[in-house]
Amino acid sequence: MLNPIKEVLNDFPVAILDGALATELEKRGLDLNDSLWSAKILAKNPEIIENVHYDYFVSGADFAITSSYQASIEGFTQRGFSEKEAIELIKNSVKIAQKARDRFWSDPKNRVNRTKPFIAGSVGPYGAYLADGSEYRGDYKIGEKELIDFHRTNVKLLLEAGADILACETIPNLTEAKAIVKLLEEFPDVYVWISFSCKNGSEISDGTPILECAEFLNKCNNVAAIGVNCTAPKYITSLIKEIKGASDKPIIVYPNSGEDYDAVTKTWHGSSSSNSFSLSAKEWFLNGANIIGGCCRTTPADIKATYELLKTRS
Repeated sequence: MLNPIKEVLNDFPVAILDGALATELEKRGLDLNDSLWSAKILAKNPEIIENVHYDYFVSGADFAITSSYQASIEGFTQRGFSEKEAIELIKNSVKIAQKARDRFWSDPKNRVNRTKPFIAGSVGPYGAYLADGSEYRGDYKIGEKELIDFHRTNVKLLLEAGADILACETIPNLTEAKAIVKLLEEFPDVYVWISFSCKNGSEISDGTPILECAEFLNKCNNVAAIGVNCTAPKYITSLIKEIKGASDKPIIVYPNSGEDYDAVTKTWHGSSSSNSFSLSAKEWFLNGANIIGGCCRTTPADIKATYELLKTRS
C-alpha cells in the first residue's frame, strides 16, 4: 500500500482531515444517544453519513474518517444484529466514504489544487466499545493480548473493504498503542496513524507522558503519523512540542471544538467559532503539525476555514 500521508505531504505542506461526524448527524435530525453512537446510523441512514463525508470533502478534507469508531461485531450483536450483518455494516463504513469521495472527485472543478482524498478506516479504542468513558481514562481491565484479539477483526474488515489507511484514534494508554503495533505485524504493508486522547499538555489520558509514546511509535514502520485527537485545543501546541522532541514522523492533530463536555449530563458547554478554530490550526501548523482536522463538535465550516487559511495560502 502507498502511504497516503506521504502522498499528500509530498505535494502540500499540510494535509487536512475532516471534522466531527456525530455533530453533523445530530444537526440533521438523528438521535445518537446509543452505545453504538454514530455507528448505529450505518444500519438506519447510511445516505446521511455519505452526505456528511461529501460536505467535508467540499470543505477541503484530504481524508475522510469512517463511521466505524464505535463499531464492532460484539457491539452490533449485543444490539440484536447478526454477526453477518455486523460484518457488512463495518465494511459499509468504508464503502459509504468511498462513494462520497468518488462523487466529489467526479466533478473536475473539485480536482483543482487537490489530491484525490483518502479513506481512513476508524479503529476506535477498546473503551469506545465499552461506552463507559474509559477512552478518556485508559483504565482497562484487559492486557495487550486481549486488545490485539479485540482489534484484529475490525482491522481486517476495514482493510478488506478498501480503507487506504487506518486511523487508530482516541487511544488512552500506551498498552493499547503497543497492542495495535503488535497486531500490525500481521499486516506488514498497512499504514496507520495513532492518535491519543490527552488530559493535559504533556500526558495522555492514563497519565503516560506523550513523549514516551512518541519515542516508542517513532520506531514503528507501519506508523505513518503520531498525534492527538479528542482533546481540548488549549493543550495541542504543548503536545505537538512534546511529540517533536521524540519523533521525526508527521504529527497529526484533530482536537475538539474548544467547548467543554459534561460526562454526567452528556452536554457541551462554552462557545467556539470557525475563525478561532482556524487561527488555532495555524498555530498548530507553525509549531509542527502536518495533518490537521477536527474532532467532537467541529463542523464543515471549521474545516473549510482551516483549509482556506492553511492550504490555499501556504
